[in-house]
Amino acid sequence: MNKYLKYGLYSVGGFVAIFAAVLTYIALTFDPNTYKPQIIQAVKESKQRTLKLDGDIKLFFFPSIGARLGQVALSEFKSENEFASIGEARVSLAFLPLLANQVVVDEVLLSGVKANVIKYKDGTSNLDDLLTKSSEAEKPKEPSAPIKFDIASVRIDDTEFSYLDEMSGAQYSIKKLKLNTGRIANGVASKIEFAAQIIANQPKVDIATQLKTTLTFDLEKSIYQLQDLDVQVNGAVLDITDLAVKLGLDANANLSEEIYSAKKLAFTASGMKGKERFEAKLDVPALGMVKNDISVDGVALKAQLDAAFGKVVAALTLPSVKGDMEKFKLSDLTINLDVTQPEQAFKVKLSTPIAANLKTQQFNLSDLVISVNATGDKLPGKTISSELKGSVQADLGRQSIQANLAGGLLQSQIKAKLGFTNFAKPAIRYDLEIDQFDADLYIPKSAEEKVEKTAEPEQPFDLSALKPLNIEGSLRVGALKAANVRVKQLRVDVKAKDGIVKVAPFSANLYNGSVISDIAVDASKAQPAFTVNAKLNGIEIGPLLQDALQMDFVNGKGSVGINITTQGDRVSLLKKGLNGTLNVNLADGAVKGINLAKSARDLGKGGDKTQVADKTEQTDFSELKATFKIINGVAHNEDLSMKSPFVRVGGKGVINVGNDSLDYLVKATLARTAEGQGGKDNVGGLTIPVRLSGPFTDLKFKLDFGAAVSEQAKQQVDAAKQKVTAATDAAKAKAQQEIDAQKAAAKAKAEAELKKGLGGLFK
Repeated sequence: MNKYLKYGLYSVGGFVAIFAAVLTYIALTFDPNTYKPQIIQAVKESKQRTLKLDGDIKLFFFPSIGARLGQVALSEFKSENEFASIGEARVSLAFLPLLANQVVVDEVLLSGVKANVIKYKDGTSNLDDLLTKSSEAEKPKEPSAPIKFDIASVRIDDTEFSYLDEMSGAQYSIKKLKLNTGRIANGVASKIEFAAQIIANQPKVDIATQLKTTLTFDLEKSIYQLQDLDVQVNGAVLDITDLAVKLGLDANANLSEEIYSAKKLAFTASGMKGKERFEAKLDVPALGMVKNDISVDGVALKAQLDAAFGKVVAALTLPSVKGDMEKFKLSDLTINLDVTQPEQAFKVKLSTPIAANLKTQQFNLSDLVISVNATGDKLPGKTISSELKGSVQADLGRQSIQANLAGGLLQSQIKAKLGFTNFAKPAIRYDLEIDQFDADLYIPKSAEEKVEKTAEPEQPFDLSALKPLNIEGSLRVGALKAANVRVKQLRVDVKAKDGIVKVAPFSANLYNGSVISDIAVDASKAQPAFTVNAKLNGIEIGPLLQDALQMDFVNGKGSVGINITTQGDRVSLLKKGLNGTLNVNLADGAVKGINLAKSARDLGKGGDKTQVADKTEQTDFSELKATFKIINGVAHNEDLSMKSPFVRVGGKGVINVGNDSLDYLVKATLARTAEGQGGKDNVGGLTIPVRLSGPFTDLKFKLDFGAAVSEQAKQQVDAAKQKVTAATDAAKAKAQQEIDAQKAAAKAKAEAELKKGLGGLFK
């Protein structure tokens, strides 16, 4: 038996030696480079592309079977422009393992690979001809025994791919691609290193990425393991610069038994968005899933943002997660948020257990607690603590989220009901009641002072976010202070759908009066349109203007009616697009900046005088009425009427809201009194035209004394004419009376004599 085995082994050895000798002879005598023209011609005829084989083609057969190519290029379809190229390619297989149905790759090398893929405007690409399948029916392949493979190493260097979409203008490219591996085989721990630069313009991306890990797998058992995975990304994405991302973990997956686990998961990210820097860090010591059972231990997430308004630090902790793919519970989810600003600081803590059913997509936050602590010198008592409690239920299957909250929030007591349905086209319903709130306490002045006004071009505002809104709700606030304006019993009801937002009513008590209004915004059009109808009754207009706009030029109490429309996507367009009416009816107030009576008395004779507004002076009035018709941002007035014991004022002119300027003529008639407003009366009864003009920030008052004197002289001439006419008429009347008296006396005498004569005839 041993004899036959010995002869058999000799026979096999001899066969292998003979076969190896044949392969060696072929390798030494066969030159594939002589077939280059035929290969190039075959590609030209079959693919209509030009193949360039500038480097040598080398084949080797023993002890490995392989090939080596150098300097290969392929043109575009029916063009000489280069489509793809290879600097060098080398592949070799161990010969003997092939006899045992095993693939052992000694080496895979690719260097200097470049390829450019283009999608043309007509939807075709420069790959279409290469991807076209043969019209011949493919024969079904017979099942074969699995092939075991073993790769000694893979090396890819200096490789580039690019993609251009001419339809959208999108460009994507991968540059400096490198891949190096150790041995890749079942049960062998292989080190893998990968690096590449990724560049895109839609969205804007320019990043360099690196990956290192040790891969172990067993294809027969479907087991995969990653050890010491280290992924790093650096560069810019969208408007984020100095981006640095790191990910590290150990991961295991047993697909056949459905066991998955990860340990030492660590993720960090940092970068700059404009002038704001952010950092984030996630640590998960262990997480796993066995079939449907899930377990997570010790999740910790921390994030930090250094912004213009202050520093924000957020931390999330989750002790454990237990459950399965259908149901799980989070024992105590805690989120801490710290906000530090120059004048104040906030500490917010949110804690809640969470029960979830992934099958029905239901989540229940049954015991939600939100506590807020604020500290700052301008806060009442320099500190405020509050606690808000409630619950949140989410049914994602039915696309519904409901929340009920009540309790303290900062210095306020609130009750809130919120509803959110239909995620594709969200429908939001809310009812919010707040006893009182001072928003100005939480607006840091220092942050406002840092904002520098520049002469940058005006940017349009975007109201497209209003188009999909479906909102209906009511907000009620007992007392509110915001932007220095104080209101009480505020109510704001909002309805929004299909880009049309209606606020009705918008009502409040403010400055010893009230306001009732309705506001509409139509964002469904290319240029958004606005409508405001408001009635202010019994308002102290001076304090309102001072608090809201820091304007101190008029005070008084009365009513204001506003009925205006406008449209535009810039503030300047809104001002220039104003149309409508404005009615003002004030009593017992003053126009600040000028004392008309005093200015007239100080003016004297000798010409006109122009003066700037003087905040220490004012013209008192008992009544002020005016109506304005607004056309394309210009308010026209013809009926200004202002009355006081010392002056009567009428006027007309325009207020150019679009250009923030005024051109107005006021005629002030001074009262005839021994003592008037501002001093002794020596110009009583005089009417003085006053021209108000210039920008709102630098108004000028011009008193036209010459015109006033001319007006007074005209009045005196008219009075003299009237006096002469009256005297002439009186003289004429007196003469006529004397004539009439003489006529009457003569008639009476004649009648007497006639009677006497007739009387003698009848004696």
